[in-house]
Amino acid sequence: MNRFPGQPDDLRWDPFDESLKDDPHPVWKRLRDQAPAYYNEQYDFWALSRFEDVERAHRDPQRYSSAHSTVLESMTEEAQSEGMMIFLDPPEHTALRRLVSKAFTPRRVAELEQEIRSLCAGLLDAQQGQDSFDYVQDFGARLPATVIATLLGVPPSDRENVRHHIDGLFHLEPGVGMANAASARSAVWLFNYIDQQIEDRGQKPRDDMLTDLVQAEVLGSDRVRRRLTPQECTEFGILIISAGTETVARLLGWAGLILADHPEQLTALAQDASLIPNAIEELLRYEAPSPVQGRWLTEEVELHGHLIPANSKVLLLTGSAGRDERVIPKRISSTFAATFDCTSHSGTESTSVWEQRWPAWKAKSRWKRRSSATRLGPWTRSAPFLSIPAPCAATRSCPFASSAAVLRRGIPVMPAAGCRCRIGPGRIVST
Repeated sequence: MNRFPGQPDDLRWDPFDESLKDDPHPVWKRLRDQAPAYYNEQYDFWALSRFEDVERAHRDPQRYSSAHSTVLESMTEEAQSEGMMIFLDPPEHTALRRLVSKAFTPRRVAELEQEIRSLCAGLLDAQQGQDSFDYVQDFGARLPATVIATLLGVPPSDRENVRHHIDGLFHLEPGVGMANAASARSAVWLFNYIDQQIEDRGQKPRDDMLTDLVQAEVLGSDRVRRRLTPQECTEFGILIISAGTETVARLLGWAGLILADHPEQLTALAQDASLIPNAIEELLRYEAPSPVQGRWLTEEVELHGHLIPANSKVLLLTGSAGRDERVIPKRISSTFAATFDCTSHSGTESTSVWEQRWPAWKAKSRWKRRSSATRLGPWTRSAPFLSIPAPCAATRSCPFASSAAVLRRGIPVMPAAGCRCRIGPGRIVST
């Protein structure tokens, strides 16, 4: 059998290509239509882009393993049996996942809503009287970072430094992705910091999640209950604070950008708060905060006329799956799958993989987003309009996806920190 029948010679998706990060959806659509099982010879990986293939793979950890890493540039032939939960398969993954479920029960998550609302109010009230402000840096990135740091028990004086290194952890460079010196430095800093916090909780327990980790018990492979090791506690803490910060910040950044591109949807949300829960689901479908997840194929499979051998690296394009016209109902038009509409429900749930595998965390993140959205609703009614400048190379490639996003009151907006553009009324000039 030909391994690559029908794959067009001019069709290429390179996850490290900066030019494709501004808008990967045209290429992903071609993958869905012309090469649903796509092979990249340069980096030796396969990519699945259709909804049914991506969903099936996410639900089959025995065949599509996370234990070899879920990041292309760090995948290895050796499987892990310990470490961060997202890099483990059942039963090890399941045992650690139960800890998250206990920490984020629906009741406990619901109790967070008022606190999150108050935090949203404080972040927004601080901008009253300002001509403009950076929506991501002053709101979207700070909200999830503050909430998760509070839950873990990170001292207020350390939170901004922690957020800075989480940003650094996801620093990307062309050709190597996250496998770079800046990312490594932040990873070392975060490990040392959380490790010290874990050691402190062992000596002086507090009412926070880091103390819960130190005192938690899991069922080992020998069916005997045991405490987490200090390293497991540290790795778990890093995972919670990084995933809880970075992915929700991406979602809030995308929300600002998408609603700016769809002003009629922003108006509808401001006028009817009951649309917010569905709008969150639609945002997750339209722009997944975690659009690509890596898996290691443990046995040979045949897909779309291709024989994919065992021990292949496979990338699941969740961001593409959410716009698959084959499964997204065409309730509005023939282009509905590529259209954002907060009043319609796709009938599917194509979200980031950390939500698919962590149902309890899904509840927390959705409460956080709903709380921020309901607080923003009345505020946006008093603002003339929400404006997001067109993205530059620094914008959609950055860890928070839209750091040039700002709310403005009808005057020239300020460029975001680190953005390589100068922004004036109705124009963007590259520097």
